[in-house]
Amino acid sequence: MPQYLIAFNDEWVGEHTLDELRAKSKAALQVVDEMEKAGVFVFSDGGIGAETALFNVSARDGKPVFSDGPFVETKEHLGGFCVIKVDDDAAAREWAGRIAVALDWPQEVHRFPSREEILQLKDGE
Repeated sequence: MPQYLIAFNDEWVGEHTLDELRAKSKAALQVVDEMEKAGVFVFSDGGIGAETALFNVSARDGKPVFSDGPFVETKEHLGGFCVIKVDDDAAAREWAGRIAVALDWPQEVHRFPSREEILQLKDGE
């Protein structure tokens, strides 16, 4: 069964009061509770922004190079996400729509490739 990432960037959220954010979080958590009951929930987190980036890492001459904070060239930052495991794109669309309505801001959905799909890319097939 494929897994899907439902995510939003912090920049998509706009300005909200603390009370508004609490209400939206409560509504989104109700959808997450429904995901858990339906057996499709894998993992989620929110409240992620540039300020939560501890460090970034790149490779130079075959060695990791660490820098504090977010990657400086990044203009958008992950705001929150949910990973679900459902039968197909239609089911992912349904859950993503429910999250989008609960939060009232856009969501982006990605299907994670299966291990077989990744290996096919590696083998050039």
